[in-house]
Amino acid sequence: MIKARYIPLVTALAMSLYMVSIMTFVITWVNTGMDQAFLQRWWRAFYIAWPVAFTLILIGAPRITRAIQRLKRDDTPR
Repeated sequence: MIKARYIPLVTALAMSLYMVSIMTFVITWVNTGMDQAFLQRWWRAFYIAWPVAFTLILIGAPRITRAIQRLKRDDTPR
């Protein structure tokens, strides 16, 4: 099991891997097509984009979550 203090780190890791894998695959495919060198081009896009996405999620997710929590409607009956 994962210790609670590592949850934000593991979440950022999983979210960034998921997002960057799909996004770089689709964008590389749309921009350059599927051919013999596709995986090389995709891998290059992935390893450039992943550290950026990981850092942005790690830093931004807590702040975005807090900001959205402030928008939460109070559902308690009056």
